[in-house]
Amino acid sequence: MKLMSYLLLIGGFLVAAYSTALDTQMTNWNLFVPAASVAIIGVLIIKKLTRGDARSESVLTANRAELSESLSNIVRDLEQIISDSASISTTALRNAIDDKLRDDLRRFADARESMVHLYGLQTYADIMSDFAAGERYVNRVWSAAADDYEAEASAYLHKAQAQFKDAAERLEAAGRTAAAV
Repeated sequence: MKLMSYLLLIGGFLVAAYSTALDTQMTNWNLFVPAASVAIIGVLIIKKLTRGDARSESVLTANRAELSESLSNIVRDLEQIISDSASISTTALRNAIDDKLRDDLRRFADARESMVHLYGLQTYADIMSDFAAGERYVNRVWSAAADDYEAEASAYLHKAQAQFKDAAERLEAAGRTAAAV
């Protein structure tokens, strides 16, 4: 069904584009409107299928584990970076952020949509607010380290750690609440 939806989208788009290229002065609306309608139907079917996939039990279970594991890794790795930051150069700090945090930040972001289905919209908003602030602070640490502002990098490392700890605590609490229900 998904393949058929993509074929509808592609075919509709190509025919609609072709209909506008037939005459530079005037669009053939008798060809364009049905073709565009077919493309729109393809998009709607794709969205419906994707929404159904995002709510499947296997995806939710896998993403629940991804969310928890990646956030735990981020908190653990930030603690390690903070403990090492006094004795490493700003270049090493940037490399540590890239090497230790980027994959887990991406993994969490990729799985975040499942939080709405697992815990509700308000919990999603609360966790993502902490996560986004932490991610901004990590980016600020990286930039400060790139500019050799050690004091600023150190200050924002601690702020990032606090944000990610808050996000991890909220996620853990949401998991306990969902399991109790």
